[in-house]
Amino acid sequence: MSDARIEGYARALFEVARAEGTLDEVEDELFRFARSYESSDALRSALTDEMVPAGKRQAIVEDLLGGKATSTTTQLVSMVVGSGRGRDLPAIIDQLVARASSAKNLAVAEVRSAVPLTADQQARLAAALANATGQQVNLKTIVDPSVIGGIVATVGDTVIDGSVRTRVEQLKSRL
Repeated sequence: MSDARIEGYARALFEVARAEGTLDEVEDELFRFARSYESSDALRSALTDEMVPAGKRQAIVEDLLGGKATSTTTQLVSMVVGSGRGRDLPAIIDQLVARASSAKNLAVAEVRSAVPLTADQQARLAAALANATGQQVNLKTIVDPSVIGGIVATVGDTVIDGSVRTRVEQLKSRL
């Protein structure tokens, strides 16, 4: 899909969430859904298979998110999937996250860690990233077991890799 269409969908989702007064919560839920979508071949296939009727794809979304996410999030994902734009969900959601962060004068900081971070760890990490980049950040965490330990943080074009996986690879290359 063209960038203009992706931006159009992102703007529409942003405006609906803002009008509902649930932008922060919906943005976070959509971000998590997009990362789950990207990591699951079965989910991607189910939501993008054109042989599956749109109503069935929407029912899958409602089964997955019902009770786990706000009704606004469920309805927005269902609308995108129902309109045949399931393949573009991650790009649309990433645009929405960028738009929401920009509206709050924040940079998006995507952080991958092997284990979930506590609220205190997230607060300290956000402060450290703000100090390192000179920008206040909207912290988005992703649990990624392949990191093994430590974190990998991406803020714009800046990548800070303090993962055990990278250190092990560096040691391998030295040997």
